[in-house]
Amino acid sequence: MSAGDQKHGGDKPEDKVSAVEVWPEVERAECLARGAALKWASGVFCQPEHLERLSQYRKRESQRTASIHTRLKSMVQSYLEGVGWGLEQLQEAKAELREVSHALKKAALESNQNAEGVKSLDRLREVSVNHCQLLAAVSNLPRLYSVRSMVLETERLVESRRLLEAHARLMDLERWQDDILWQLHGAAGMAGSPLSTEDQEVVAKYFSGVGQLVDALGKELWAVVSSGLALARQNPTPFVSAVRIVEREEALDQALLEERGGTGSNSRPLPPGRPRCWRACFFQVLEEAVSARFRSVSYLHTRGPGLAGHLSALQHATMTDLATVRHLLEHCVPPHYHLTGAYLRASHRCLQTHLAQVSSWDLESGEIFAVLNWVLHIYNSPDMMGHPELVTEMEKEELGPLISTEGLEQLQNKYVQSVRKSVSEWMHKALQVELQDWQRDQEPDTDHEGFYQTSLPTIITQMLEENARVALMIGESLRDQTIQMGLYEMENLLNRFREALVEFGREHRRDPSNNKNKFYLHYLLASISNCIILKKSTESLQQQQSSRLAGQFSRTPPNPLAALDRAVRRACRLVMDQLLLDLQPLLPGLLTRPWLVQGDPTPKLCQVLERHLDLYGRVRPPCRQRLQEEAQWLMVVEYVRALMQKRLVCRSAEERRQLAQQMVQDDQLYREIFHGLEGEGSVPEVNPLTLLPVLADFIRLKDPSMLTLEVSGLAAKYPDISEEHVSVLLDIRGDVSRDIRGAVLDLLEQSAPPLPAGYRPIFTDILVPPSTMAFCLPTAKCA
Repeated sequence: MSAGDQKHGGDKPEDKVSAVEVWPEVERAECLARGAALKWASGVFCQPEHLERLSQYRKRESQRTASIHTRLKSMVQSYLEGVGWGLEQLQEAKAELREVSHALKKAALESNQNAEGVKSLDRLREVSVNHCQLLAAVSNLPRLYSVRSMVLETERLVESRRLLEAHARLMDLERWQDDILWQLHGAAGMAGSPLSTEDQEVVAKYFSGVGQLVDALGKELWAVVSSGLALARQNPTPFVSAVRIVEREEALDQALLEERGGTGSNSRPLPPGRPRCWRACFFQVLEEAVSARFRSVSYLHTRGPGLAGHLSALQHATMTDLATVRHLLEHCVPPHYHLTGAYLRASHRCLQTHLAQVSSWDLESGEIFAVLNWVLHIYNSPDMMGHPELVTEMEKEELGPLISTEGLEQLQNKYVQSVRKSVSEWMHKALQVELQDWQRDQEPDTDHEGFYQTSLPTIITQMLEENARVALMIGESLRDQTIQMGLYEMENLLNRFREALVEFGREHRRDPSNNKNKFYLHYLLASISNCIILKKSTESLQQQQSSRLAGQFSRTPPNPLAALDRAVRRACRLVMDQLLLDLQPLLPGLLTRPWLVQGDPTPKLCQVLERHLDLYGRVRPPCRQRLQEEAQWLMVVEYVRALMQKRLVCRSAEERRQLAQQMVQDDQLYREIFHGLEGEGSVPEVNPLTLLPVLADFIRLKDPSMLTLEVSGLAAKYPDISEEHVSVLLDIRGDVSRDIRGAVLDLLEQSAPPLPAGYRPIFTDILVPPSTMAFCLPTAKCA
């Protein structure tokens, strides 16, 4: 080991202990290195034959260790050289600081020696300041003496509206005031103190008339600007003078801001009241002049038709003013004013405010329509802001709508609610008139086709269609809302109409012979025709609605057609009740022995039917066919019900033949009465009149053993026939044995088919009276 190695890297125990104490990480790094070496060696020399390469590994590791030692020595050497250079720099800096410190001490000594000489110049400074003040006072005396006279002269110029001359004098006065303040400020600065507040107050008090002149001149200027429209048509010279003064003031403001905008102690301050910003005031006064047109408008002056007139006057006044601005005032101002655009902005903002105020009033539907029409159509039309000469300016300004989207929606909802209130009142009045018409002692009126009708559908239809037409003038959205509202009210009206029909029928049933209800049936038929007219009107209104309306309403959509159908059904039911009431006195004589012999009361029944069917012809299709069909069913049902009463039981084959023949004759009479029904294209799927010949054939049948086959065909054609009905028919024949009766009823019970779809039952509405037999043997069938 070399001497250097012994000096720096000896294996003395105390050196290792001190190194570990100073750097505890050394021991941990050494342990990690030894562990890594052992792990590497155990992996490389895991087999005995690997030891042969031990010398190679030892040589390679020796070379690596030597390379590391060399790099370490080079790094330490470089570090030591840098430390030495730094020490040399510190020594040089220390020497320079020592020299600077000596120079500063020498300068301090010389300064203290010169302080006594400076004190002798204080008296000279005071004399100089006094001299400057006296010089300023002497130079300003002529101006100061003339201030009051110039103020009075300027006041007279302002009062006589010689604005340009007055403004020139005012600028001279302001310049004098500014010069005096600056001289005082400079003198105070030379004395080493700021301008005193007392001096500022003295100057301000002496020039107090200047501030009043500024206010007076501004007042006159703004009076001229606000009346610019009137002056432009008569004598625009004052307006031009006012604009020239505004531009002078604006240029002076800019020049002073550029010249004196600094914040240093030596910067010259801005004169009092600067900057004035009279150009901004000019446009503000212009907007106030525009808004003055709307301030005097009150709620009372614009109510009802007056609102439309007021809006028309606004249109005329606005367009007249814009024409004056565009053709006259625009040439009196610099181009960069864009006076037409400024006036458009001012007018638009004032109109927005004014219309917001008008919209907040409690307006009626006609007034709301006038506002909506003016805002949506007139304002942007070629007659107003859509004028070819104004379109470009409007596009530049991007003014936006007069009323916001939310405000328009609220106004439209307000309109719909107002119209709804009016429609509801008119419908109520129309219904009251309709109820009064029902009590008239004359037939209802007829149209050009001869159909009964009253004034109700005409009033309702015209009212709803007129409201939809008027709303369409505003827009499709309002038209759709108005139609939707009308359909709701139509549904409510029809529900009340149906209730009125029920009460009308109830009142008639209390006293059918009352002469007051002599035309009861006629007005029922007129009500049915009215419903048909209302249905066509409703369908027409629904077709006018936009398809996008679906789903926009949180309420259940109106369904006036369903209400119409309910009202028609109720009216038809009342008509059939009246028919039955008229037939009721004649029905007990039907299918009796006097009827079998004489044929009465069938002719009388036919007369009643003919009279009713003739009245049904006064009803509009398709309800006319419906009434005729219902009358046909009612007649057949009542005929079969009379048959089920067993008023006539045959005693012989001859009586069965006579009964069947009379039934066929009645059928022919009924067919002659209802012959017109088939020609009108509304024949039911199951014609009830075909039942009478079938029953006649059943009674006429000579061989009772064939009754099983006959009943089978009857049940197939009329599946609602029951055992009780067949049993009554067998009783009427009078020649059916117990065995045949049992076989027929068993067959009917076993082969009861279900009712087909669309089949209208006949026998279901016919109840069989209970048996009048005093005694019955306990047979299986009876059980």
